[in-house]
Amino acid sequence: MEDSYYVARRWEDLDTDILVKIFQSFDIFELTSGIAHVCSAWRMACCDPLLWKTLDLSMLKSNFIKIPLEPYVYVDGRSDTTLTRLLKISLSLSRGNITTLIFHFNLYVSDDQLTYTAERCPRLRRLVLPAWNRIKKTGICKAIRSWKDLESLTMPGIANPPYLMEEISKNCKNFRELKVMGPCDIFFASTLATYLPTLKVLSLRCSTLLKDALIIVLDNLLHLEVLNISHCVLIEILPPPAPKKVVKEIDQSIREKASRIREFLTCMTDSCTMCQRTKNDEGLMRWYKYEEGLWKADEVSTLAL
Repeated sequence: MEDSYYVARRWEDLDTDILVKIFQSFDIFELTSGIAHVCSAWRMACCDPLLWKTLDLSMLKSNFIKIPLEPYVYVDGRSDTTLTRLLKISLSLSRGNITTLIFHFNLYVSDDQLTYTAERCPRLRRLVLPAWNRIKKTGICKAIRSWKDLESLTMPGIANPPYLMEEISKNCKNFRELKVMGPCDIFFASTLATYLPTLKVLSLRCSTLLKDALIIVLDNLLHLEVLNISHCVLIEILPPPAPKKVVKEIDQSIREKASRIREFLTCMTDSCTMCQRTKNDEGLMRWYKYEEGLWKADEVSTLAL
């Protein structure tokens, strides 16, 4: 009887599609850990567009402390080094195929890191960037100019929104969806009405919202299909000397204005945990106090992570 023998196949001979399927189960840290250097076949699989539709960095947080002066955070150098390394490897492997980019609520990206990323993600359609203390006006504007296909943005509230909204209006002709993780005042609402009148989806959940700002949104964003103000602290400014008034429920005039919108999402109940948290945090959510990943939630399915 002939001796049986076994011929071992080499890893590099494994079908590329199978390798890609295996790599799809890896997280970003595993994908950038050096497996692309094993052999040419593995590198080819690591660069497959299927792996790089989304660059999800929502599990990576900066090691930072709050400081009293701008940018109001100090980020440890090792955090910057880790993020820069991760971005360089990911953006090299992705070969410009990333269409969704997600940063953690407490990942403080620098100007250089953002512009480096923008130059290498020219096809980006969705950006989740809820913290940009360290990003200057020139940095975000330069990035926006690189993202002609941008459709969706999650951002913090900012004091001077016109420059950003104007940049989006000029460069991102398919822009349709905005989530603001911060207060919405009359200035912000007016800016949206001026520069993004064709906006279709807007989420302002878990923040302070002035009633007059809400009216501006409803009266001027005539293409709006979805508006989410769930868990907001709705404030009405009364003539002086009357104090500000917290609105307990949406009145009929607001509901009539919102009747043309396909989805008008509200929640202002005392029994709701998120409503209680927004109220306790005075309309400026301190997400670090709550469950990890809670900031990713949204009643609008296209905005949830």
